[in-house]
Amino acid sequence: MSLPLAYVLLAIAITSEVIATTALALSDGLSKPLPVVISALGYALALGLLAVVMRVMPTGVVYAIWSGLGVVLITLVAWAWQGQRLDLPAVIGMGLIVAGVIVVNVFSGSVGH
Repeated sequence: MSLPLAYVLLAIAITSEVIATTALALSDGLSKPLPVVISALGYALALGLLAVVMRVMPTGVVYAIWSGLGVVLITLVAWAWQGQRLDLPAVIGMGLIVAGVIVVNVFSGSVGH
């Protein structure tokens, strides 16, 4: 698998995880069946794709991208769709997370095996 394809699959995995986490929040403590099913399927797809990506990219780099962008995207979705508020320290912290992901991808020689 090529590195560009690995990035595409990682992006799909992150998107799937964000959808799954959003559905989990909407499941009302796992009491609503549809959000629970969406969560389970989303997490299964996300983890499956994550495993495939780790064939090409180092685990630490994959996980840094996965967790960093996942946190930021989930927070943005919760802010936009569920009305959760962000204060300035949260926004600054997420900006630093995004900056870290950019530094890893642009400057690190560890991205490809």
